[in-house]
Order: sequence, then C-alpha cells, then structure tokens
Amino acid sequence: MTTLAEPPSGWAKFTPTSDADWMLLEPPENLSKWLGAAAYQRIERCRAAWKPRAEHQRPPSESWTTWLFLGGRGAGKTFAGAAWIKEQARRGDALALVGPTFHDVREVMIEGPSGLKSLYPVGARPRWEATRKRLLFPNGAVAYAFSAEDPDALRGPQFHAAWADEFCAWPRPAETLAMLRFGLRLGTDPRLVVTTTPRPIRALRNLIAEPGTANTRAPTHANADHLAPAFLSTLQGLYGGTRLAAQELDGLIVEGEGGLFRAEDLARCRGAPPAAFERVVVAVDPPATAGGDACGIVVCGRHDGRAFVLEDRTARGLSPNGWARRAVEAAARWNADALVAEANQGGDMVRAVLAQAGPPCAVKLVKASLGKRARAEPVAALYEQGRVVHCGAFPALEEELMALGSGDLDHSPDRADALVWAVSELMLGVGRRPRLRVL
Repeated sequence: MTTLAEPPSGWAKFTPTSDADWMLLEPPENLSKWLGAAAYQRIERCRAAWKPRAEHQRPPSESWTTWLFLGGRGAGKTFAGAAWIKEQARRGDALALVGPTFHDVREVMIEGPSGLKSLYPVGARPRWEATRKRLLFPNGAVAYAFSAEDPDALRGPQFHAAWADEFCAWPRPAETLAMLRFGLRLGTDPRLVVTTTPRPIRALRNLIAEPGTANTRAPTHANADHLAPAFLSTLQGLYGGTRLAAQELDGLIVEGEGGLFRAEDLARCRGAPPAAFERVVVAVDPPATAGGDACGIVVCGRHDGRAFVLEDRTARGLSPNGWARRAVEAAARWNADALVAEANQGGDMVRAVLAQAGPPCAVKLVKASLGKRARAEPVAALYEQGRVVHCGAFPALEEELMALGSGDLDHSPDRADALVWAVSELMLGVGRRPRLRVL
C-alpha cells in the first residue's frame, strides 16, 4: 500500500489526530481495498462534509473569553461560528445558539449552507428537535436555540459555550447579551463567540472595548473564493465608496451622518507609498490615565504635496514608559525626523518619558487650543481633495475618522487624534526644510 508523502492540494492546514484522519489522506484506490465498499462510502461522506477554515475563520491565538468576529456580508462569519460550536460539541457540552429570531437560528445557524448541520456527513448530522427548540448531537451534546427578541428566556439555563449571531441586528443587544453571559457558568473555561456585520451601536462599541474580547475583522473579499463571481463586482459597482459598502462589504463600523470624514473619500485614498519622503513624523496622542484610553500612535510621511499614512501603532493598556518606547521604536524604524506629541495631558511628563526612551529625532510638543472637530476639519478637507493616501489597511483608524463630528463616538478617538496631529504637522504647519528620506 502506498501512502501520500504529504496532504493533497487544499489540505495543507489539515492536522491528522486519529487513525480515521490518516485514512482520509490515503489515495482512494487504497482506501477502497483496505476498508471495503461500505466503510469506504462512509469515509467519502466524511471527506465531502469536511470544510477547511480560512485563517480569518480560526479562533484567535491570544487568550479570550469573547471572540468578536466583525465581517462584511458573505465574509464567512456563519461558518466560523458553526465550526467553533462543532468543536465544543465534541466534548458533550451544553451550548447556546442565539440569533435575532428563532427563524434565523434555525435557517441560518443550523440549517443554512454554512450552518452547523452542513459540517457533518449525511447520516451523522445533529438532529433538530423543534418542539423543544434544541439541536441534539450524536454524542449527547445539546445546543439550545434562543431568540434575541426574548432576553428573559435566557434566565435559568446554563451553558459551557455560546454562539451569538448578527449581534447588531438584535432588538435589545445589551440586555440579551447580559442574560446570555449569566448562563455561561459551566466547565472551567466558558466562552462566547459573537459574529456580526457591524453597526454603530453602543452595545457593540462596549463589547469591543471589553478586556477579554479578541477581535477578528474580515471584509467580504476575504471569502471571495466561496462567493458567486459576479457578487463582489456587482455590489462594488453599485455601492463602492459609500457608507453602505464600508459597513456591509468592508465590515467597518460606520457612524451616522454628520461625520467629517466620508466613506467615499476613505475608499479612494488607498495607495502605495513612494520610494522616498521629504519628511516622516510619528504623532502621539497620550492617554489621560494609565491603563485607560489607548495611546494613539500614527506614522505619516510627506511627498510631493501629499501625506501618506504608513502605520497605526496605537495600543491600549501600556504604561507611560511602554507607549513611549513603542513610539520611539516606530520613529527609529521609519527614520522619522520628528516625534509630535500632544501636551495637554501633562507636557513635562510626556517630554520626560519620550526622552527616557531614547528618541532618534526631535520631540515636538503641541497643544490643542481648538476642539477635536475644529482641528480635524482642515485634515478632512485634504482627504476630500485626495491629498492623503493610506498605505495599507487601517480599519480601526478609519472607523474613528468617520465618527469624528457625528457625536456618536463614546470613547476617545485616540487613533484619529494622532493622525490629525501627524497630517497637520506635515501639511498644514510650518515644517522644517524638506529633506529626502529613502526607505
């Protein structure tokens, strides 16, 4: 009998952990002789049901109690949630499935083309018990279905794990989430997966900011291999560059109207960096308190009358020495000629901690005499003129930019503040004599 030296094409991330797994790697002619017709057919059904997960559909490697998957339409959120629940069911756990309505739970989370039942071979699929609204797995695990329309239904039951789908479409998301979490009390490590297309609601922003939340973001095109060929091109042609596309296709939190930065301007500002810059600055928006708000750190360069956003190094939970080192490291890596830091929250302290970190360039302290909206308006005008380029994907930064001026943001826009300082220094202030910088 011959054995494959390596998994077949497309199975690169398959990790065999049992004899049955190794059988799946055998050539078909070997399996049919070894197992016999009946067993071989069972293996073929397993092979047909097995679906590999893309990298963005795998649970984060970091420690988490809540995994929040924010994605555009068709980004693979349902499959990611279903695959994770399948893993929990192997242990015989008590599970909770919560969707906007009972119809959504059954038709999408359970029966849908990427739902739980699709992950099992015919004949081994979990059984839906409609009268008790629960899904019974062959090994005894049970997944109970709940509608987010009735938070009180979650009082009493208890679970090892839960999957909450389309959280932003729930009628009362904060209340329902709280009731669900009170029931996550079985086992040694009860955890929750939340999959949703984002909307600018307070409950989502609070969830993102929670210490135990690990975030995954995926635009629709991340799952393009599993979508109809014309789907993306048609929707991009109809809605590309609009707030609707930013929310539904890019999976961004798009705040209400009134924001200074428009989705269409951000959509067309993407591009590659030039080979050389006249200036590079690292802007720092220090947190008001240690461990409170994030420290905004953004790197920007200037070339030929345009500003290029090169890196977002914003971080939360760092000590003053920690964020100072992070900013100095960025300045050294990008060969910056200035560290621009807001000094409203203790200028002497800001200068001192940056000096202790050994900056490779000058440190310039700036003070805000105007409000955030007034400071950002000239920068927003540069975006509208096409004079700012984003060299990479900066979803969290772009969300904050679109929220500026809308009145909907309930946390400090540290990333956006840092960007405004950086672009203002490069494009609106009196800078140094231009120098050529090769990267």
